[in-house]
Amino acid sequence: MSSGVCRSPWNDLDVPRQGLRVPKLKGPVALSGDGIRENNRFMATSSMSPPGETRAAGTKPGLTLTALTALVVGSMIGSGIFALPSQMAGSAAPGPLLIGWVITGAGMLMLAFVFQRLAERKPDVDGGVYGYARAGFGNYIGFTSAFGYWVSAWVGNVAYLVLLFATVGYFFDAFAGGVTTPAIIGASILLWVVHAMTLRGVKTAAIVNVMVTIAKVVPILTFIAIAAVGFKAGLFTADFWGTSTRIDGQSLGDTMSQVKNMMLVTVWVFIGIEGAAVYSQRAAARKDVGRATVLGFGVVLALLLLVNLLSYGLMTQAELAGLPDPSMAGVLRSQVGSWGAAFISIGLIISLLGALIAWVMLCAEIMRLPAKEGVLPKALARENAHGAPANALWLTNICVQILLLWTLANQSTYLNLILLATSLILLPYLWSAGYQVLLAVRGETYEDGHGRARDLIIGVLALVYAVWLVYAGGWKYLLVAAVFYLAGTALYIWARRENRLPLFTTAERAIVAIVGATAGVAVVLMSSGQLTVL
Repeated sequence: MSSGVCRSPWNDLDVPRQGLRVPKLKGPVALSGDGIRENNRFMATSSMSPPGETRAAGTKPGLTLTALTALVVGSMIGSGIFALPSQMAGSAAPGPLLIGWVITGAGMLMLAFVFQRLAERKPDVDGGVYGYARAGFGNYIGFTSAFGYWVSAWVGNVAYLVLLFATVGYFFDAFAGGVTTPAIIGASILLWVVHAMTLRGVKTAAIVNVMVTIAKVVPILTFIAIAAVGFKAGLFTADFWGTSTRIDGQSLGDTMSQVKNMMLVTVWVFIGIEGAAVYSQRAAARKDVGRATVLGFGVVLALLLLVNLLSYGLMTQAELAGLPDPSMAGVLRSQVGSWGAAFISIGLIISLLGALIAWVMLCAEIMRLPAKEGVLPKALARENAHGAPANALWLTNICVQILLLWTLANQSTYLNLILLATSLILLPYLWSAGYQVLLAVRGETYEDGHGRARDLIIGVLALVYAVWLVYAGGWKYLLVAAVFYLAGTALYIWARRENRLPLFTTAERAIVAIVGATAGVAVVLMSSGQLTVL
């Protein structure tokens, strides 16, 4: 498969030749977010040349290790870090927090290696998590992976809008919290302005990428420097294991309960590490891709730990848990006054605006390849005169608008939204790890046996971590996910009939029955008020 770049009819943007035409964001550092949320999150595959293939003569020099590492770091740092102090303080004390970060760090790194190995071993499989699930486990599982990823993406966009207007609320009280009537009206107007721009083929310019990156990185580094100076060790160790701290009158629970409760939040800030391999086609040396992933991951993990742990030495855990989003602003205000909060807030607003523009485009792109392959209706792949997938854009943003109104009616929070978005991406991760294990067990693409044992170990560790995440996320998110999957199955049936293809295999019928039964339980519990997520 070619490692070159093709031209997208949508805005004539450079995109990887990977089936789904995801706009390649230009500039020294691509638009970033909670793990490539604002970049190529769906595109876990890369157009990697087969081992041994060299760069063609006359092509431009590739990216160095330093440049690749900068791309990975810039892609992974997003809005989540700005809200991290309060979200973590509501779940875990410093001791359990450290344990949770170790588990998350090891698990997410294994998943990153899974996607890199799959990209190299299976360069012919397009569509990232969708393609891997479909290749390994059939059409319907591929659909659940693509559909879950898409729902996770637009729920994440709702979270961005809520956090953006919660941040604006620092300057204008009417928007405080991000779920007031003025805030939802403002979010709705912004959504449809971006929608209209996207339909007309808006481009993401290099200068925007640079501005967004600076707007995030400078406030984060400033926060860390000030927090390090003001850090109080006695405050940090006062209740290291959370045995006496109470949040909203409730105990934090034992150590493992605290670790489990914080797990979905840690995954949110790393979502998208699977996309690091997408940069392989731009590397000067193929070996630098793996190194850049590890180095970039280490840098991001260090930043997250510093922001998270230093906060516990500046305010009590109960005070941190009570801060409004973005809580990093509240922590800095406690140290230097109102200018610190304003500084953080302005940087985050710029970052979120850039992210929103990129992800309104990318949400629609997520549906393109499945629609072309008979897994989703063909209409979702159709483009308008500007090359934008108009039908997919309309469907996506109508869903965003409905959920915005839901958040207003139910006063849902940014944390509620990111937990739902994260829970919906867990199965795509699990299927991808399972595919890696399947390839290694079968020996497929390992004709000479080289690397097979190593990849099997990596795949098993990633699979165990993915299963742990599903467990840690809790049964209520599984139930709600089943409702989304059952609703989406109607689109799958439509697509299969449209293409005159068999609906389900025997195994898939059993899976659909389980999904339907689980969704039925969820509906009953929600109607009785026993199940609430948002």
